[in-house]
Amino acid sequence: MSQHSLQPRSRAQSGKTPKGTTKPAETERKTHLKKEPNHCPVSAMTYEAKCTSCGKTTRNPLDFKCPSCGKPLEAPRPLDFDAAKIRRRDYSMWRYSRCFPYVETDQIVTLGEGWTPTVKYSSNAYFKLESLNPTGSFKDRGSSALISAVTKAVKDSGGYITEDSSGNAGASIAAYAARAGLKAKIYVPENVAGPKLGQTRCYGAEVVRVKGTRGKVAMEAQKPAKNRFYVGHILHPLFRDGIRSLAYEIVERSAWKTPESVYLPVSAGTLLLGTVAGFKHMADSGVIDDLPRIVACQTRQVSPLYHRFKNLTYRAPDAVVSIADALVSTNPPLLDLMVKSLRDAEGDAVIVEEEEIREAFVELALKGFFVEPSSAVAYAAYKKQSKMKETSPSERAVVILTGAGLKTTVQPCARVFHVV
Repeated sequence: MSQHSLQPRSRAQSGKTPKGTTKPAETERKTHLKKEPNHCPVSAMTYEAKCTSCGKTTRNPLDFKCPSCGKPLEAPRPLDFDAAKIRRRDYSMWRYSRCFPYVETDQIVTLGEGWTPTVKYSSNAYFKLESLNPTGSFKDRGSSALISAVTKAVKDSGGYITEDSSGNAGASIAAYAARAGLKAKIYVPENVAGPKLGQTRCYGAEVVRVKGTRGKVAMEAQKPAKNRFYVGHILHPLFRDGIRSLAYEIVERSAWKTPESVYLPVSAGTLLLGTVAGFKHMADSGVIDDLPRIVACQTRQVSPLYHRFKNLTYRAPDAVVSIADALVSTNPPLLDLMVKSLRDAEGDAVIVEEEEIREAFVELALKGFFVEPSSAVAYAAYKKQSKMKETSPSERAVVILTGAGLKTTVQPCARVFHVV
């Protein structure tokens, strides 16, 4: 990896305009399921995931962890980013299909995910509206990449997929499984309820309730059985790999300039790992000079990354009762990778209090941005660092708003409207 890929952004904005690029034009997204060919979309020549611990490799896209030691896998290194080879008529994440060579173009399963707007909010703050993805969250990027890569293998076996999630990931995997024509079972905690569960069911997935801890739910989903394939969004490397596309869009939609900072909420770590990987890929390819300052934003209750990154002791609560109910990973299995990624990128971590989250949630709604409280965590962190002068007002910051407000039962405010 080149040294410049690990350097933070300088104070002055800089960016390269790759040869053959033009300013992206707006148009409607294309939604399609490509026709399936007779050959496997993931060949031994294009797919080889590597263990992050023992270094051994696997050529089976259905492996969600290292077959040798059980540790997390990392996706195949992509080809160099070449802006001249972007599919400019494709207004989804698959305009960058060359960067995901383990998926054949005629095997792509898409609902039009990606290419979400970057909206100017204030003089130097911009919102990346991931809440406008097809199922209402950024996780559609990971689902599209993962389901595209494994569909043929699952169908050829006559099998089905399993996932454990009570929230956005479960709904997203269910939607893309439906689009691909795959049977899906989503394992959830016994007492889960709310809009996200209803959304998952609407896509036709079978919901399996499990008694016990969140870890027990994952264990049940992972139990081996004939023709049953676990595609858990936290562990499968291709899920977080699809999120690289978010970084590509931030740069392309900013006229090939990199913002000084990017704020994103963190729980299990897929958004953080995928976004950092995307920026590093562009830096290694010579498209950008430096990485932005990546700011990982957590709630005080759920802040294992913040504490590990700051070399502090973290004591998880007996129960998470935060308004940001999508951020619940108190012991994320990818924590070591998250800390390493954030340190390599010379990023930062910040925690916010419940009142700060609520204030940010209400402010966003009253400005027209109705998002999940978990999305508001990133904006709350941006406001906090701005107030403490840990970021300069002259620096351009992108805040990633990850999920739609229609997914929450929390009301931003109660007002009495008088008819005039």
